[in-house]
Amino acid sequence: MRQKIDTKGILLVMWQHLRKYAGRWFVLLGFIAIAKGLDVLAPLFYKRFFDLMAGEIPATPEALPALLVGTITMVLIIHGGSWLSWRLSSAINLWLQPRVMTDIVQTGHAYLHNNSYKFFSNSFTGSLIRKVNRLARSFEVLADQIQYTFVPIAITIFGYMIVLWTRSAILGAILLAWIILYLILNTAFAFWKTKYDFMASKIDSEATGVLADSITNAITVKLFTGKKFEKDLYEDVTDRLRKARTFTWGLGEIMDSFQGGMMVLIEFVIMYYAIKLWQDGVLTIGDFALIQGYLVGLFSMLWDIGRSIRRTFEAMADADEMVEILNNPHDVVDQKKAQELDPQNGRIVFDNVYFSFNKTRRILKGLNLEIQPGEKVALVGPSGAGKSTITKLLFRFYDVERGKIYLGNQNIARVTQKSLRANIALVPQEPILFHRTVLENIRYGRRDATDEEVIEAARQAHADEFIQELPQGYETFVGERGVKLSGGERQRVAIARAILKNAPILVLDEATSSLDSESESLIQDALEKLMKGKTTIVIAHRLSTIMMMDRILVIDGGKLIDTGTHTQLLRKKGGIYKKLWEIQAGGFAK
Repeated sequence: MRQKIDTKGILLVMWQHLRKYAGRWFVLLGFIAIAKGLDVLAPLFYKRFFDLMAGEIPATPEALPALLVGTITMVLIIHGGSWLSWRLSSAINLWLQPRVMTDIVQTGHAYLHNNSYKFFSNSFTGSLIRKVNRLARSFEVLADQIQYTFVPIAITIFGYMIVLWTRSAILGAILLAWIILYLILNTAFAFWKTKYDFMASKIDSEATGVLADSITNAITVKLFTGKKFEKDLYEDVTDRLRKARTFTWGLGEIMDSFQGGMMVLIEFVIMYYAIKLWQDGVLTIGDFALIQGYLVGLFSMLWDIGRSIRRTFEAMADADEMVEILNNPHDVVDQKKAQELDPQNGRIVFDNVYFSFNKTRRILKGLNLEIQPGEKVALVGPSGAGKSTITKLLFRFYDVERGKIYLGNQNIARVTQKSLRANIALVPQEPILFHRTVLENIRYGRRDATDEEVIEAARQAHADEFIQELPQGYETFVGERGVKLSGGERQRVAIARAILKNAPILVLDEATSSLDSESESLIQDALEKLMKGKTTIVIAHRLSTIMMMDRILVIDGGKLIDTGTHTQLLRKKGGIYKKLWEIQAGGFAK
């Protein structure tokens, strides 16, 4: 696991999203610079005010009130200009930051969807959501620190140093040396603390993942009485998160105490030397007001900068996980000159295909098979033989290690993923629906379909019957992952979606496994209509489904070991298909 934060990568991602608004951002920083420049000037007029009152600036008794009023009027004008500049910068920021943050979450969302099946299989959904949102939040934190701390304090220090140096080089030198030391210590501390912030961020993502996983599987938890187990699991990770946060926050408190002591010390040193310079006639009474005003303003900003540096590193740690994902290339990508798929007649060929999920688990070993246009084939074989892997490779959820897969006359590795998947419809064993209406879930098969076309697809899938009985009919929300529907109802929605898509190639992965006998008889009719004229691959164990096929492909050990019709395969003595058939038929006989 990588421990070092990719600071350059994080800043590059932030700038890529800020760049198209760069003009407005620099105008915003310009207004902040004006506001802080005016704040530097204000204490000079306070100095003049007290010098007038102390007689350091000669003035007749008659003229003195007017001069004092004129001085505080200038202070009013300066503060008014500063206030206006801050308001203008805030107005721009109100427009700017929400747009950049929206762009960031949209980029994260789009980039995640371009990741492979493998990526999502190995990731917690809750953690991914957390990482996307934390990246946007990190931009907000970093932008705020730059705009409201780092830029203002740079201008303030520069302005203060110029003014103080004109009054006393020794005071300017003492304060500058102290500021440099203060900033170095804060930066070094924040950098050292980053590894602990990074660790806390990792645990936070883990805790989010555990929570999401547990809540998503709430029914399974109930079925297996796992409430205490899940409670203990979540308490363990959140307790580790509490300890990590307590430790990092404690470090911050230690630094706050240290920098508070540094401020008390420098104020004493500056005022001590100022008294000596006043005794020597170098400074006036007004200079004390000037120095005190500058010290109060400086301490306020430097106190914030210590925290801002730590917040900046914390934000970097929060952003790092999502930036790492954004900077990692996708596992499955289109070639630069990828063409659109022309499925032609729907012929499918696996040519000497090898595939492994990892180095120790090879699934397909030189698989060769050909499915003719419009042919309906069943893939059968023992568990782990590679049946589902074949369909995943056809969708190009994974890239093959060796060999080629052809659809029509095109190598699927050389066509766009979008066009490939647009020409294949899938009815999975466990359909997962969106927490949207039934109508929207079916329409996902062809998103420009009319309501009438959606309803017709539902009728053909024999889903219309149960949909009409739902509280709001087709406008009923099905719940997260479709939990408000039964397994058979979800299956019929998935079949309706495939009917609506009307792709030339169809994959049925145990498409009737969740149906009772009555539902299955209805669905068989729908499937026959759905498969008509389509090249169809079926992974099935039910005898009724297998016997509908033109040909059966027997897969074992990652290879095609036998092929034929149901009758032909039963005639072969010692064949795997015959053994599987006898086991299942025997089960029915009992």
